[in-house]
Amino acid sequence: MDVQKAIFDDIKRKQTIIIHRHQRPDPDAVGSQVGLAKILQQAFPKKKIFAVGKQIPGLAWLAEMDEVEDAQFDSALILVLDTANEPRVDDQRWRRGQEVIKIDHHPDDDPFGDLSWVEEDASSTSEMIVDFANRFDLKVSKEAARVLYAGIVGDTGRFLYSDTRPHTMTVTAQLMETGIDAVAVNQMEDEMSLPVARLTAYLYEHLTISASGAAHVILGADTIKSFNLGDAGTASLVPMAGKIDSVKTWAIFEEQDDHSYRVRLRSKGPVISGLAREHNGGGHPLASGAKAKDLDEVKLMITKLEALTAKDK
Repeated sequence: MDVQKAIFDDIKRKQTIIIHRHQRPDPDAVGSQVGLAKILQQAFPKKKIFAVGKQIPGLAWLAEMDEVEDAQFDSALILVLDTANEPRVDDQRWRRGQEVIKIDHHPDDDPFGDLSWVEEDASSTSEMIVDFANRFDLKVSKEAARVLYAGIVGDTGRFLYSDTRPHTMTVTAQLMETGIDAVAVNQMEDEMSLPVARLTAYLYEHLTISASGAAHVILGADTIKSFNLGDAGTASLVPMAGKIDSVKTWAIFEEQDDHSYRVRLRSKGPVISGLAREHNGGGHPLASGAKAKDLDEVKLMITKLEALTAKDK
């Protein structure tokens, strides 16, 4: 089955198209979502095409979300982008749509939707959207190119990560050729608020690094709240431990209101996605997320991370 053609045929048939992405979005989530919306709005000006989800002040420079009435969903084609599993879809009204299509680059551990296009080798969902536009001769405007470029830059870690392939650079060049201010986008993605900078200092001060190169930090709920991050969150904190030359793998444990822990796992080589799956999570081989119900599970995950890092030496 030619899934891309099937998706395009559905888009051509439907009058209302609503595009979703994951909760707590990053630049790729918003970039691919809004980039696709802008491409389709230009190609099909008579259709009703929306991008929905919680508006994140820290990403307001990238795009604003649309307000959509409940009734619009009942006859809509729903496109869910950059979202690995159903619980993470932002705006649960997506379930009301007539048809659901999943477009993503994360491992397909939770298949959903009437159609699903997943490319695990793609650097980002934004890269996939450019490929989709190119295949069906859809114009990528300067406005769409800016948000898609931001998505690629974000998910490749400024082209540092192993998922940056030659094709990624070709797509990036295409977007830059539209005349976007790539430097301005790069600067926006590199900046951090003063509270996040202070939390970064806290991370470096409290980071524990084992002899094998496995690092971790546990951020209590009271500690996180004391930094007054607002909507900025802790996402920009995640790559920081990896800047230390002796660190090979790392985990950031963030206590939630119910005293469970959100876990962010990263690696420079050893595969950590298996560890994530063992603890209610999943993701890419070198970038995954998980959950720990309490401190005992946190300690168990730290032990496992140290073991798999030592084994990879």
